[in-house]
Amino acid sequence: MITKDEIRNMAELCKLNISEEEIERFMEDFSRILQYVDRLKVMDTDGVKPTYHIMSGTQPLRDDVVKDSMSREDVIKNAPEEQYGYFKLLKVMD
Repeated sequence: MITKDEIRNMAELCKLNISEEEIERFMEDFSRILQYVDRLKVMDTDGVKPTYHIMSGTQPLRDDVVKDSMSREDVIKNAPEEQYGYFKLLKVMD
C-alpha cells in the first residue's frame, strides 16, 4: 500500500500541486498498479521468448523514387525573406 506521504513526495518531485481528494485517488490508483506488478512478478515466464517490440520481423519499406518538385525559384517565392538564393531566417542561437 502506498502512503499519502509517498504521494505528496512524488507530487513535490513532479512540481505538482494536488488536493487531498487527488491524493486519495492516486493512493487507490497506485495501489492497484503495484498489486498488478506484484502479480506479474510471480508469473511463470519460463519458455517465453523475450519481446522487445510487438511487431516481429521488419517493416516493409518503399523504394526511394525521385519525383518532380517545385523549381528553386518557385520555392524561394514562398519565403518571407530571401538572401543569396536561400531562405533568410531569424537567428535561433547565439
